[in-house]
Amino acid sequence: QVRLVESGGGLVQPGESLRLSCAASRSIFSASALGWYRQAPGKERELVARTTSGGSTNYADSVKGRFTISRDNAKNTVYLQMNSLKPEDTAVYYCKMERFGTGYWGQGTQVTVSS
Repeated sequence: QVRLVESGGGLVQPGESLRLSCAASRSIFSASALGWYRQAPGKERELVARTTSGGSTNYADSVKGRFTISRDNAKNTVYLQMNSLKPEDTAVYYCKMERFGTGYWGQGTQVTVSS
């Protein structure tokens, strides 16, 4: 069992930045993939960014050039740096770890972009 805890969400104005963190209860070194997803009210959960153990990384078209996913294996933490935030980025952001064929989710952190 793996526990994931997201943090770093909040209320920001358009154009500002936030960095989300996802702390894992177990080593992320063994994860086959780590990702950030989001779900806005009335919408389905969607992929934001995902990185694999093989080194590949992919982003949703809507966040390319603005968001960056990174990891710190020593701290068992995955980050999502979000720059130039837009109102349409408002959602609950979830961290996901894929490990030995099982996906684990965090509880989510709210990001609200509003003036």
